[in-house]
Amino acid sequence: MARQGAFQYLSSDADAVSLVDQAFEQRARDSAGLANRAGREDWERLLLGESHEIRQICHIIRMVGGRRSTVLVTGETGTGKELAARALHLAGPRRRGPWVAVNCSALPENLLEAELFGHVKGAFTGAIQNRVGRFEEAQGGTLFLDEIGELALGLQAKLLRVVQERELQRLGSSETIRLDVRMVAATNCDLLARVEQGRFREDLYYRLNVVPIHMPPLRQRRADIRLLAPHFVQKICRLEEIAPKTLATAASDRLADYSWPGNVRQLENSVEMAVALSGDRELLVAQDFPLPVTTGLPSLLPRGAPVVSVPDQGIDYEQTLAVIERSILQQALQKTGGNKKAAADMLRLKRTTLSAKVRSLVAVAACN
Repeated sequence: MARQGAFQYLSSDADAVSLVDQAFEQRARDSAGLANRAGREDWERLLLGESHEIRQICHIIRMVGGRRSTVLVTGETGTGKELAARALHLAGPRRRGPWVAVNCSALPENLLEAELFGHVKGAFTGAIQNRVGRFEEAQGGTLFLDEIGELALGLQAKLLRVVQERELQRLGSSETIRLDVRMVAATNCDLLARVEQGRFREDLYYRLNVVPIHMPPLRQRRADIRLLAPHFVQKICRLEEIAPKTLATAASDRLADYSWPGNVRQLENSVEMAVALSGDRELLVAQDFPLPVTTGLPSLLPRGAPVVSVPDQGIDYEQTLAVIERSILQQALQKTGGNKKAAADMLRLKRTTLSAKVRSLVAVAACN
């Protein structure tokens, strides 16, 4: 008789043997993964993965961890930008100092200014005592500025001075306070696009983007899913103080095949749901992960292929393709100094084809 909480009744002894084999198989893989990670430094264990993208990020962190260079971490929501920032903090001597995180989109401009820079008594209505700001709290450590793209323009100018001069004045005070703080900023938006739109200061962008780190979406490092998923299973079981669970091979395959638009955060949430709804069962099977059905098209795209988001209201397909094509042609011509033959070779086109495309786009632009 199947015990309460079991996923399904087994129709034969062969099914039971198969599931048991899968459980032992997964336990062996989990143990091997833990052994491989045991020899890594503490900060590296925050960035699980063996993909080229994650190894490159670890290399950058290893190189700059001991320096005070400002770092800009970019990437889609849920890719682990704060984990990369924490790894930076732990990868050098500043790990002995404080870690202070501020979400720049969580407070209105006037409150965020006081939050960052501090204030003296009487600086504004409600300032009934002196207050140390987040920059000062992070002295000797790291200040993480999340959602930096949402910072108001007025505050951007004040932040620029702090980044440049490594000093600040509390609101209402003329006293200058020297700073010894590593700044790490993060954003999920295209800051250069915001610069072009006049929504983000260009000088601040280049001050923040001294060392860039881009966190790739999970769909671009699918091999890491087979390490991340069992890690999350173990983590959740430990936090919930329940018996360890394992992933069946079919469950791992299903997770590895999914595109994960919500990235690592969505994967962790999916694992947490599966653990919660699996009851007393120790083996998580594919049916524990009711993921949305995809068309299969994303898996046909080459690795690293650009993806255009389609909003709910739809897009003009022909116009969007024309914009993308114009951008590609312009970039190729700029890189080759206007040499159409070299640009055509770069794009693997015939020179006559490239010339025709350029003429066509110029004609369309003239009509518009």
